Amino acid sequence: MDYYKIGQRVRAFRRAQDFSQEELAERAGISVTHMSHIETGNTKLSLPVFLRLAQALGVRADDLLREAPAGQPKELEELEEILAGCDQEQRRIILEVARATRAAPTRRSGGS
Repeated sequence: MDYYKIGQRVRAFRRAQDFSQEELAERAGISVTHMSHIETGNTKLSLPVFLRLAQALGVRADDLLREAPAGQPKELEELEEILAGCDQEQRRIILEVARATRAAPTRRSGGS
């Protein structure tokens, strides 16, 4: 397990949500020093702390464990960043809009 990469993902989600290290540490019930060590990969992360961080960030554990697939479209990366900065209600609304958009008939260019 690459604790440095996990820490970098924690940092990216924290920054996307405009949380300070102090705020995220408080939400996760850990010290600011421990938060800093997690983000820099200087400590191993216990499962309970890992899960509290994911919950405090409003992300899935998978989002902290794995990188986005290689060749992932930029739009998907941007959407993930947007979602990371949203609260639960905002994510629900975005999901509803995405589902409605996918279900709507598409217009094709080219004059058919």
